[in-house]
Amino acid sequence: MNSEKIEIFDTTLRDGEQVPGCKLNTEQKLVIAEKLDELGIDIIEAGFPISSPGDFESVSEISKLVRNAKVCGLTRANKKDIDTAAEALKFAKRPRIHTGIGTSDSHIKYKFNSTREDIIERAAEAVKYAKTYVEDVEFYAEDAGRTDNEYLARVCEAVIKAGATVLNIPDTTGYCLPEEYGQK
Repeated sequence: MNSEKIEIFDTTLRDGEQVPGCKLNTEQKLVIAEKLDELGIDIIEAGFPISSPGDFESVSEISKLVRNAKVCGLTRANKKDIDTAAEALKFAKRPRIHTGIGTSDSHIKYKFNSTREDIIERAAEAVKYAKTYVEDVEFYAEDAGRTDNEYLARVCEAVIKAGATVLNIPDTTGYCLPEEYGQK
């Protein structure tokens, strides 16, 4: 029998800090992480380890503390980011690396000065590399809201073949209306 389960992915400790004036220290993050774990949250995105020594420390300490939830570290699709996240997550009972890359034509052209094919290759390589450290790899297609569906499907297919266990299809820039996004 197939059973469906909705998992709760909490990103308060990473994305929540993007709110102007919100800056949490490691001790505060540990208190929040412990409460999230007690609440039964399935996945706690603890931070972006390469972004600062403080974020690295927080992810590492949260990895030691959390008993039940998966602990997730965000990376960009490059080896240095993934190496750093893996190091920060090394004490986690259930580690997850969350890696990804921009997939919209705007990101491909202006952020990466690249091509669609190169982005697919970089995405798949990042997932394969992350899999050398952890079994659970989530892939995000940054700016998926502005990515055409056919190309987005190609990216998703490539990262699934590379070993991604979870796909994250975010409307990073808030481009789509809810009903438009639901049609993606």
